[in-house]
Amino acid sequence: MATATENNVLESQPRTPGNKNDARRVRRGGKVPAVLYGAGKEAVSLSLDPRQVSRILHSQTGYNTIFDLALDGGERLKAMIVDWQYEPIKGALLHIDLKRIAMDRRLKVEVPIVLTGESAGVKQQGGILEQVLREVEIECLPGDIPAAIEADVSELVFGKVLRVSDLPHGDKLKFLTDGNQPVAHITTVKEEVAATPEATAAEAGAAAAEPEVIKKGKQEVEGEEGAAAPAKGGEKPEKKEKEKK
Repeated sequence: MATATENNVLESQPRTPGNKNDARRVRRGGKVPAVLYGAGKEAVSLSLDPRQVSRILHSQTGYNTIFDLALDGGERLKAMIVDWQYEPIKGALLHIDLKRIAMDRRLKVEVPIVLTGESAGVKQQGGILEQVLREVEIECLPGDIPAAIEADVSELVFGKVLRVSDLPHGDKLKFLTDGNQPVAHITTVKEEVAATPEATAAEAGAAAAEPEVIKKGKQEVEGEEGAAAPAKGGEKPEKKEKEKK
């Protein structure tokens, strides 16, 4: 199982924090504005290469990747991407938040849950495997962050639920998500009843009569509406006819 620590290096350049115009100027220069914080130190404004950031985000470990951040002057430190923003139309990166990481301190992250194997409920009972939880929050050392939590569903059948407490984790990981939270279960397929010739004929007759019924009902409603509307401004037509008689 691959961990979230990879041999990636993200180059950075210092920048002067400012307003939105300053951030646009950074983007026009082919960079993306970023902020580095954490470890009890002051926040630092940086500019990054968006291609390097995208490479990390689309790697196997994704946003849980711990990489070397190269600062101006040759200093390097461990960091993670904790937040990012995309431009909604073109999909370009707009801003990145980075966090300093101490490799000897535990941290909280969310990792994906990957189901493996073919469940007996699907293979033998004809059900459908439904995954209701796709990520789990864990606490561990940075070097122990898994790329994913794999769960074997081979023994999953109707009436049995795979829960967070059933996921493998070992001694290095601590699950923070409620252990009773369902992860996956087997659901039924809604069966279609084959129509008999008599039922088909009855449905055809009902379908043929349906337009007339709808039309008739519509006329009755329109008649009621047409009679009720004049009552707001005067007498109904029926009352006028009675007065003439």
